[in-house]
Amino acid sequence: MRLAIGFVTGLLFGFGLLLAGMTSPDKVRAFLDIAGAWDPSLAFVMGGAVMTAMPLFALARRRAKPVAGALFDRPSTTMIDRKLVIGSLTFGIGWGLAGICPGPALVALAIVPSQTLAFVIPMIAGLMVSAAWRRSASGSGVEALQH
Repeated sequence: MRLAIGFVTGLLFGFGLLLAGMTSPDKVRAFLDIAGAWDPSLAFVMGGAVMTAMPLFALARRRAKPVAGALFDRPSTTMIDRKLVIGSLTFGIGWGLAGICPGPALVALAIVPSQTLAFVIPMIAGLMVSAAWRRSASGSGVEALQH
């Protein structure tokens, strides 16, 4: 059941990204270009997503457990630390430079692989390097940087 829900949710999310134009680097760059030819349409997409998610998160908070699964996967902390800020800045800079973020990149990979591989391959490499760094840092006293 959990796999089926994840699959359908992923398809719906991917379709929404396509419909909103989030898989188009040109559209994303136009949204980020507030001093030039600004296209505010993605702000409406984000606003619609927030308005849809807010009541659903409120409903989920009232439940003892998720529909498909034993426990909710909630963050262990809400603290804003150096790791979160650096990660957010890195993500934002990459999004601004490339005009695409990981979710839409995977959707675009299925549609225009020749144009998207130049982003997805380094993205996967970065994820692998980050995971290896976290594994190696966990036993070397660097864990203080991670918390």
